[in-house]
Amino acid sequence: MKKFIVVVLALVMVITLSACEYSGSQQDIFTTRDNANLIQDNQPTPDDLEYSLERYNLIRRAYWVNGHREKAISLPCEIERPLGYIVLFTEGGGVVGRYIVDGKVTSLNSYLTPDTYYSSGGVERWLADVDGSYGENDQGIFFFTPDGKYIEWTGTYLYSDIPFEVTTPTIVIGGEPNE
Repeated sequence: MKKFIVVVLALVMVITLSACEYSGSQQDIFTTRDNANLIQDNQPTPDDLEYSLERYNLIRRAYWVNGHREKAISLPCEIERPLGYIVLFTEGGGVVGRYIVDGKVTSLNSYLTPDTYYSSGGVERWLADVDGSYGENDQGIFFFTPDGKYIEWTGTYLYSDIPFEVTTPTIVIGGEPNE
């Protein structure tokens, strides 16, 4: 029945659009939007996720960076956290460190609350983050190790759910030798 309705709506749109004159780019916009709607209907967003490791990490980080480290370490998680593996690289490709990740890697620009503003009596006001601060974080990631250490990184990294080895490349700083 759902597919029938989608097909009927698509036919109505084709008939309607054929009666109108749209430029090629406008038609592309309609086609792309219709196609995205069809795909989203066929593959809907999951509505049965009951727990988020992303939110767990954000809550744990909020405690950690605000001086409540013991609370962050002892924060219960309702699901078994997977282990991941990460290698952090310098800009030149050298290995800075290798770590086991407890749970997942999270963007420093993920938030528990909306990063937006609200209207109060006709005045727009920014909504503070959970710690009362405003603004953006660095571009990067953070994660926790199984022994409870917190790590932020703003560089290049390789992450996987399987262990891997990366041989440390030799870093060569080139140039003409001084004579």
